[in-house]
Amino acid sequence: MNLTCTVSAMPSNDNCDQRLRRILFRCWHRGTQEADLMLGRFAENVLSGFGRAQLDRFEALLECSDTDLFDWITGRLLPPPVHDHDVMRMLRLTHHHPARG
Repeated sequence: MNLTCTVSAMPSNDNCDQRLRRILFRCWHRGTQEADLMLGRFAENVLSGFGRAQLDRFEALLECSDTDLFDWITGRLLPPPVHDHDVMRMLRLTHHHPARG
């Protein structure tokens, strides 16, 4: 994965790269294999294009339990309003329409 931030994302590339690596690590080390796969693949595909606000929203999602995230991403349950945003919609779309390859 290319860990390059968008220009508007962070003031320092070092801080940006460190933040992206930390987020990516958290996505691949959730505790359940299902969450690792869903979040890890998503992060590898989209994080480098996120701006600061999207990274903030994604990190807030990572604070949620795997069970809640799984239910929200798969559409079993609706996310609460605080987590019903563009990043969650992207996660749901990615899950329902995975990239072929």
